Amino acid sequence: MTFTHAFHPTVLREYDIRGIVGETLSPADAAAVGKVFGSLVKRAGGKRVCVGYDGRVSSPSMEAALVEGLVSAGVEVERVGRGPTPMLYFATVERGADGGIMVTGSHNPPTHNGFKMMLGKKPFFGADIKKLGEMAARGDVDDAAGTVKDTPVFEDYVNRLLKDFKGARELTAVWDPGNGAGGEVVTALVKKLPGRHFVLNGAIDGTFPAHHPDPTVPKNLEQLIAEVARQKADVGFAFDGDADRIGVVDGKGRILWGDQILQVLAEDVLHDSPGAPIIADVKASQALFDEVGRMGGKPLMWKTGHSLIKNKMAETKAPLAGEMSGHIFFADKYYGFDDAVYAAVRFLSIMARDEKFDLARRYDAMPIMVNTPELRFPCDDTRKFAVIDEVKARLRKSGANVSDIDGVRVNSNGGWWLLRASNTQAVLVARAEASSDSALEKLKTELAHQLQASGLELPTDSAGH
Repeated sequence: MTFTHAFHPTVLREYDIRGIVGETLSPADAAAVGKVFGSLVKRAGGKRVCVGYDGRVSSPSMEAALVEGLVSAGVEVERVGRGPTPMLYFATVERGADGGIMVTGSHNPPTHNGFKMMLGKKPFFGADIKKLGEMAARGDVDDAAGTVKDTPVFEDYVNRLLKDFKGARELTAVWDPGNGAGGEVVTALVKKLPGRHFVLNGAIDGTFPAHHPDPTVPKNLEQLIAEVARQKADVGFAFDGDADRIGVVDGKGRILWGDQILQVLAEDVLHDSPGAPIIADVKASQALFDEVGRMGGKPLMWKTGHSLIKNKMAETKAPLAGEMSGHIFFADKYYGFDDAVYAAVRFLSIMARDEKFDLARRYDAMPIMVNTPELRFPCDDTRKFAVIDEVKARLRKSGANVSDIDGVRVNSNGGWWLLRASNTQAVLVARAEASSDSALEKLKTELAHQLQASGLELPTDSAGH
């Protein structure tokens, strides 16, 4: 029988494949992803693919269909089982596989699911995903008989996470995997770390009964903050649904955002690699880039998107990178992919090695900036990039200080504002940061003026924090 498959137009995204199970995504789509991806692996001269899945209710059936598709293309499938996305990345790299696919809905609602992929050691995204859709539509696939075997990597992965922990200081830490796929790994890991450790929501449950598994939303950290206070803990860690994004709170219950987490980690990495480039996305605070420079590193601003950051790291040989969204990438002693549990281990290690290190004091020493939250507002896919081009042209004409690495980031009034088009949704994303409330208001006025000139309004929820 001839194979052809049409995906729902909304599921083939820039960085992954994602949809709503039963509406825009089905096991038939999973089988098609396997069939086409398997064909691509074989045509690239490979044959082995590692497959993992997260804790969502739909993930076991999606994984089974995916494996079926891969096998029908003649691939040797190694099933690594349930766990976080970085465990699948680890298995793919450590076992020298030719590709890897993770069945995961990441931090999206329980009804969602999807696939994150790597071909060889590189992320599979953008044009690759587009090509996968086109090949499925025209039935450009291989037919052969593959094989399947179970290859558990859980213990090896936990031991690898522990390998770079140094320090004997007894600290108290609270960990919240949010009932996501990292729960079992975190529970096993903390038993082997010095100090007192408390795990919240460690049971993997795809309905996420405690709270939504997204550590960038303050509401989702309330339980963690309360437990840090109750246990008089030194630090709290939170993870998203597939444990590739991290949240951190200090002993006083204050949230460290992605760029603040990166400041702490960068100081440690630059101690061993002076002068090294440290990458952060365009949404990160100017304070981070200034601090990296002050600490002797080379600050490098890059495009938002975990696949884009991974590629830039490989190109520049940067030992560390991060995004405001909580993706942290270590190439220093590690593999260069985003692993939130590993980032937590390295963070805790910094604290445990130094008797004098106090995270609350370190937080107090950070430059204080006022900024808006990330503002997201609807803008049609057919219009969003045009708006950015219009704004860029007007700014260039006015002689403004503009970086156009990813959208427009404008330095003005001792601060900056950013406007970029989302690669994954029909939205524009804006953010502004300054050294004072009055300066922030000026920046927001500039941003609002540019939006109005293109027929859009600044969202009302743009108060600073």
